[in-house]
Amino acid sequence: MNLLAGDIGGTKTLLGIYKWEGELIKLHHQKFKSSEWTSIDAMITNYLKGLPEIIKKPRHGCLALAGPITNDSCKLTNLNWNINKDSLAKTIGFESLELINDVCALIYGIPNLNKNQFTKIQAGQISSKRFDQGAIALIAAGTGLGIARGFLNNKKIFAMPSEGGHREFSPRTQIEWNIYEWLKSDLNINRLSIERIVSGTGLGHIARWRLKHSDAISHPLREIAEKWGVKYDAEHDLPALVSKAAESGDPIMKETLQIWLSAYGSAAGDLVLQELCDCGLWIAGGTASKQLKGIRSKAFIESMQNKGRFKHFLLQIPVMALTDPLAGLFSAACRAHMLTESSEKLF
Repeated sequence: MNLLAGDIGGTKTLLGIYKWEGELIKLHHQKFKSSEWTSIDAMITNYLKGLPEIIKKPRHGCLALAGPITNDSCKLTNLNWNINKDSLAKTIGFESLELINDVCALIYGIPNLNKNQFTKIQAGQISSKRFDQGAIALIAAGTGLGIARGFLNNKKIFAMPSEGGHREFSPRTQIEWNIYEWLKSDLNINRLSIERIVSGTGLGHIARWRLKHSDAISHPLREIAEKWGVKYDAEHDLPALVSKAAESGDPIMKETLQIWLSAYGSAAGDLVLQELCDCGLWIAGGTASKQLKGIRSKAFIESMQNKGRFKHFLLQIPVMALTDPLAGLFSAACRAHMLTESSEKLF
């Protein structure tokens, strides 16, 4: 049986066809620029019509969406699309379809991952049984900060979405306090969430703060940072430029990246304590592969482990980075397969 999988975001969308032969096999996939389409209905219809003749059109599927799912409907956070499961299934001629939050969907992929889809950051000591029984948690810094959690029991997977990335950011150092106060004033808000700091956007904010200092007056990124702060300048990807400059040895951007990695590591450690995820913490999102060196650094690891009396517990937890760029698509396919194989009803 062929299955449709989708990883749908405000910027890009991946659609793919998978089949199950003891494991999931990808038959075809295509990348779309989301903003070029008026609706997901039109995009999927176009994709299915363009499939090679040898690929049988699927009648079942799962779509992972960058937004909260309420009453089988979703409004994408960064795109003006309203998606309803029943309406979409009828339009594209599907017998069954599920909508799921994109970060939560990754939980369903974890037990089925191959070794080339992730890398180990910390070996841990608690679980030697791989990911087959216990709690798992996932943190994904991308444009924002996604969090999800799950539980595995006898090969059954229970995934639970979370909006934990919108919890209050709690400064740990004088530098973080200074950024916290400056950013609240700059954004004209009275509350600062974790994702304002721990995200790709957050890295840009920290860079803007650092470039305001007197020793950065002539820095080549200063003008770009000022434009990005006003309009989120689409022409220049400030977080990517920060990372590139840091990698090239720029001392101010190296400092900026270290501040960000330390805050990210601390947020990851807090999630471990909150979820007691003895089967592992997973780091996902665009930064998992782009910042792999940083995630392995002392700035990240030591901040993650620095949890006072619970440091020993943090040392025991396996930590993995999900590096496969198609992980979201693969995980949606895993969920689609689960539902076609179970007695659960998709709609």
